Amino acid sequence: MAAYRFRVALTLGARPTPIVALWTTSVGKKAVMASTGLLMVLFLLLHMLGNLKIFFGPADFNSYAGYLRRIGEPVLHGAWYLYIQRVVLGLAVILHFTAAYQLSRRDQKARPTKYVHATGAQKNSFATHTMRWGGVILLLFIVWHLLDLSAGVANPHYVDGNVYGNVVADFTHWWPNVIYIVAMLALGLHINHGFWSAANTLGYSNARRQAAIRVVGSTLAVVITLGFLAVPIAVMAGLVR
Repeated sequence: MAAYRFRVALTLGARPTPIVALWTTSVGKKAVMASTGLLMVLFLLLHMLGNLKIFFGPADFNSYAGYLRRIGEPVLHGAWYLYIQRVVLGLAVILHFTAAYQLSRRDQKARPTKYVHATGAQKNSFATHTMRWGGVILLLFIVWHLLDLSAGVANPHYVDGNVYGNVVADFTHWWPNVIYIVAMLALGLHINHGFWSAANTLGYSNARRQAAIRVVGSTLAVVITLGFLAVPIAVMAGLVR
């Protein structure tokens, strides 16, 4: 009897938790991609709106940057909110790209040979292909963006605390503008298709809602993309200096 109970305990102990079991499935990975993607879209929308405060001048923009470090006081100490936000977003990015990579590998293993003739379903793979390469571009951009305007490593004119000056100094050179514009265009395409895909994955889409979901996704993509592009374009045009 004791040996039987021991074997049962081992069997039960070997069973993965529901979360781990869900992660091993394609449905679970798609759900993780959808939920983390929507979280990042919400952050991007708020981040974009904050960036537009640069049009009110250096005092307002630097004050806004300082406010971000004081969110949660006195409950949270110093810049704890920013660190918590970075950890949460960092985990979201890791989970999102890990799930995307693993799903891509599964898709390649399931269909190791390319199609000879494109059918309607196969043509839809163009969006998936674009999402994959767009995701790679965005991942590389995130690394560069953190080194550029957060750590200041990639910005030779970086001055700690002078957020307005760092942004203006960055976008007065052509190559940061090229990197930024390409990344924002990739972001727009990613959001446009990703929002619709996330709605389908999470079960919010049906035949009647398809058109509305596509409109919302496209609107978000255009607003966020243009909102982010407004800053480098304004610096290049001399409207912000």
